[in-house]
Amino acid sequence: MSRQTNKLTATAVKMAKPQAKTTKLADGGGLYLEVRTNGSKYWRMKYRFAGKEKLLAIGTYPEVSLAAARKARDNAKQQLSEGIDPSMAKQLERHLGEQIAANTFQLVTQEWLERVHQHEVVPDHYQRNRRRLERDAFPIIGKRPIAEITSPELLACLRRIEERGHIETAHRVKTLCGQVFRYGISTGRVERDPTPDLRGALRPSKTKHYAALTDPKEVAGLLRAIDGYGGQPTTTAALKLAPLVFTRPGELRQARWADIDLEEATWTFHASKTGQAHIVPLPTQAVAILRDLYGLTGRTEYLFPGIRSSKRPMSNATIKAALDRMGFKGEMTAHGFRAMARTILAERLNYPEHYIEQQLAHTVKDSNGRAYNRTTHLEQRREMLQSWANYLDQLRNSRAQ
Repeated sequence: MSRQTNKLTATAVKMAKPQAKTTKLADGGGLYLEVRTNGSKYWRMKYRFAGKEKLLAIGTYPEVSLAAARKARDNAKQQLSEGIDPSMAKQLERHLGEQIAANTFQLVTQEWLERVHQHEVVPDHYQRNRRRLERDAFPIIGKRPIAEITSPELLACLRRIEERGHIETAHRVKTLCGQVFRYGISTGRVERDPTPDLRGALRPSKTKHYAALTDPKEVAGLLRAIDGYGGQPTTTAALKLAPLVFTRPGELRQARWADIDLEEATWTFHASKTGQAHIVPLPTQAVAILRDLYGLTGRTEYLFPGIRSSKRPMSNATIKAALDRMGFKGEMTAHGFRAMARTILAERLNYPEHYIEQQLAHTVKDSNGRAYNRTTHLEQRREMLQSWANYLDQLRNSRAQ
């Protein structure tokens, strides 16, 4: 390799003009400026490695100055002294940069959303969580390599949500980020999940209580009002089923006929909050409602298709609007059927709490900390829901309970 002499000057490099053929202006130490016929100027370094002559592309002038090119040459010579091929090292560095770019928080999140999350929850829940991440996380940490995101950095992102007064959203985004980090760990893109470090760092979210009727006399009035409701037949059917099955409102309105087995009297789906398979044993009253409903919507995907398009489920505002029109505004919500069932089943009908919680599709664990599967206590829950449906019939048909 030629001895370094730093023969070029910044002015000589700047003033170098194109010739009829490509010319090379040597700086020494293998470094030279290649001036092409179109005026383009490229820094190159000639060197030998493992007995072979090789060429290192350093960059173009003026993006890479003479001083920067010399620094790159010196770094390459240091690598050669350590037995490293500078060209191979540059390729590895570029590949590593591409890997880092492919492992940003946003790209890992999008992969998790598409490969995992959308198969765990109902479509509406999936879209809400996607929007939360796109709105509140991507603009702040989306372009950061997921492996480099620290706990304080994530907290700063969540605090921006908190400062808007959206405390519950901040907690939800934290939970979602934790799921993304854990997915990143399983796919080898990050070593740890920083979200546990943030325990207690956010303001506690206030529990949201949905308006619900739990007094049997008031429930009786509600049931009779539903029987007399004069709205759409599908809305009436949904209103009648809601107290019988007390699933989450989104799970009911997005129920699919493919998940209903009228012969076995079961409705099987994945719970929207836990993503776990869940079975609702259908009491005889519910089966009767569904058989009638099948004549109306059995040819569509959803039990309760939307008014404007049968390819979409009923709007999430339909049940609330119907309850409001019946005079229960501020007293009863679609979600309130769950609180109603939980309270009365425990306090009036004396059913064990773990039967009720499991039927509500909450995360229920056994004494060893294992989550119950969907078939656990199925027959006991079937008897509970049938007793519950019979009790509701008694309320509907009597003026005092």
